[in-house]
Amino acid sequence: MRLGGFWSIGAVVSSLAAGAAGLGFTASAAAAATPHDTVVMAKQIDDIISLDPAESFEVSGQEVIGNLYDRLLAHDPGDAGQVKGELAQSWSVDDDGLTYRFRLKPGLHFASGNPVTAEDAAFSLQRAVLLDRSPAFILGQFGLTKDNVRERVQAVAADTLVLRTEHPLSPSLVYLCLTAAVGSIVDATLVRGHARDDDLGNDWLKRNSAGSGPFTLRLWRANERYTLEANDGYWGDKPSMRRIIVRHIPEPAMQRLLLEKGDIDYARNLTRDQVAALADQPGIVAQSGPKGGILYLALNTENRALGKPQVQQALKYLVDYDGIAAHIAAPNFKVHQSFLPEGFLGAVTAQPFAFDLQKARVLMAAAKLAKGFTVTLDVQGSSPWIDIAQALQAKFALVGIDMRIAPADLKQILTKYRARRHEMALLTWEPDYPDPNTNAQAFASNPDNSPDAAMKTLAWRNGWDIPELSRRTEEAALERDASARAELYRGLQAEVQESSPYVVMFQQVEVAVHRSNVDGLFIAPAGDVDLYAKIVKH
Repeated sequence: MRLGGFWSIGAVVSSLAAGAAGLGFTASAAAAATPHDTVVMAKQIDDIISLDPAESFEVSGQEVIGNLYDRLLAHDPGDAGQVKGELAQSWSVDDDGLTYRFRLKPGLHFASGNPVTAEDAAFSLQRAVLLDRSPAFILGQFGLTKDNVRERVQAVAADTLVLRTEHPLSPSLVYLCLTAAVGSIVDATLVRGHARDDDLGNDWLKRNSAGSGPFTLRLWRANERYTLEANDGYWGDKPSMRRIIVRHIPEPAMQRLLLEKGDIDYARNLTRDQVAALADQPGIVAQSGPKGGILYLALNTENRALGKPQVQQALKYLVDYDGIAAHIAAPNFKVHQSFLPEGFLGAVTAQPFAFDLQKARVLMAAAKLAKGFTVTLDVQGSSPWIDIAQALQAKFALVGIDMRIAPADLKQILTKYRARRHEMALLTWEPDYPDPNTNAQAFASNPDNSPDAAMKTLAWRNGWDIPELSRRTEEAALERDASARAELYRGLQAEVQESSPYVVMFQQVEVAVHRSNVDGLFIAPAGDVDLYAKIVKH
C-alpha cells in the first residue's frame, strides 16, 4: 500500500472505503496557471501564531519551520525510531549516560552566509529553555531549566556541542526529542542582532527566519498566506522550486474550485466527498500519508458504568471500525487501535477488535448491566465528528446504552475534559514530539490520581489509577537499548488495548490533492517534516 513513502489514494480508499472504486486518479496533465518555478498551495493556516521555533507549537507553523530550519538530527520516517544526521556529523553518549556529544558537519552555512557552529546550536537550545514557551517542556525532560541550561548545554569547540542531562535517559528519547521543531538551530549572530531587551530575538523571529534549511521566509501574513523562497546557499540538495506560496483558504469547496481551475497546485484540506468527486477529473492526482493524530473515545471511570472493565471491553466490540472508515472517515482516517501511531518506535498495528454484538452482550451481562445505561458523549458538532458519534450511538443502543450526544466546540470540550467532568468524549490526540514516550506518558501513565495532581495526563483525565503501568511507562523512557525499548512499548500498547478507558479507533491520514504536473511533497507522521524541497514541476 505504500508507494515511495506515500500512501496512494487508491490504496487508502480501497482499503478503507468499500465501494469507492479506489480513486486512483490518472489523466493527462492540464497546463497549470501558476508559474513554472512556483508552487501554490491552498491550506487552512489560521492556527499559526508564531514562526519562532522556540515558540511555535501549532501544526501549520511547525510545517513552515520544518522547511526553514535544520536540526542536529532528523527523524527518519522510513525507519521508525531511528535518527539521521542533519547538521550533526556524529553523535554519542558517554558511559555515564548523562553526557551527549554532537560534532557538526564542516562547511555549513546559514542562509545569511554566517557559518553554522556549535555556539549557534548551544544558543538555540538555551534560548528555547530560557524563553519557556509551549514546546520548552520537550527539552525540560532532560532536566534543563533556566537556571542550569547555560551550564548543561555548551559549545566546547567550534564544531562540538555537549549536552548533559540531569538523569540517565534512553538515548533514543533524547535524540528523537532533538528532532522536534524546538530543536531547530538558529543563526545566533542574526537573532542576537534583532533582540529587544531580553526577548532573545523572539519578537523578530515570529515573522522572520534565521535558519540553514532549504528555504527562507519571505512573507507571513496571519490568516492570509506565507511565502518561502529557495535558499541559494543551501548546503544540501537545493529545491527545484524557486518559491512556495501557501494561501489560507479555509473552505474546502473553494480549494477544490481553485485546484480544478489550475489557480493552485495543491489542495491540502479536501473532504471525503470532494476527494471522491475529483476521481474522474483529468489532470488531477492525489497522495496521502499517515499522520500522528489518533482518534479515540475517552471513558471517564468516575462514571459507575464506564469504570467497569467489562463495559470498557464491550464498547470496543461495539464499534463498527471498518464501516465507519468506509462510509464516514476515509480517506482522512484509517483503522488503528493502539495509542502509538504507525511510524513511531514500537508502534503496534494489530487490530484485535471488530464489531461483535454477541461478545458485547456477554460482557455487559458480566458487568450486571445487561439492560444498559444512559451516558453523555461530548463531541464537536461538525463533520466527521458528529457523523462518527451517530454511528457509535446506533451500535451502542443495541445493548441498551442510551448515548446522548452533546455537540460543542472543541475549546468547550477540552475545558471539560481537562477538568475530568466529562462522561464520554470523542477526541483526537497529536504527539508532541516523534518519540513513543509522548503518547505513552499521556495514555499509560498516571502517577497521581488525586484531584490536585501535578501531572494531569489522559489517564488522569479519565480517572484511571494505574501505578504499575505508570512505573512501566517510566521504565520504557529510561531503557537505553532501542530494541528492548520498542518491546516495552509493544507490551504497554497490548495492555492498554486489552483493558483501559479508551476506545482507540483511527489514525489520521493526510490527503494532498494536486495537479498532475506537480509532485514531490513529502508527507510524514510528524507534521514538522512535511517537506517541500523535493517538489518538482514536469
